[in-house]
Amino acid sequence: QVQLVESGGGSVQAGGPLRLSCAGSGYTLSRHCMGWFRQVPGKEREGVASIDSDDTTTYADSAKGRFTIPKDNAKNTLYLQMNNLKPEDTAMYYCAAADGGSLFCRRLRAGGMDYWGKGTLVTISS
Repeated sequence: QVQLVESGGGSVQAGGPLRLSCAGSGYTLSRHCMGWFRQVPGKEREGVASIDSDDTTTYADSAKGRFTIPKDNAKNTLYLQMNNLKPEDTAMYYCAAADGGSLFCRRLRAGGMDYWGKGTLVTISS
């Protein structure tokens, strides 16, 4: 009954902003470590950003200074605000939640996440 549904993906030009949303149901997102991950064909899924229940955030080096991971607890929704997008940001983006401990979530390890959305595609053109 736990569902994570991403939205907001699309095609944008390099340098532009885009905000992704992750709506949760049957699960209170603020009580868990949450993260955004991305994947391109032929490559391993990589962590982009995470935010724990105490609001501690972690960003991948590729995201630092460009992306933020805010959330709206009242709406039970997680966001990924992406700015100054680059062609290498093109990927399928997934929202994920850690059911138990948050150690691996804080380290942006996909294997530590327990629930996943189906993804939303982001394409950046130059």
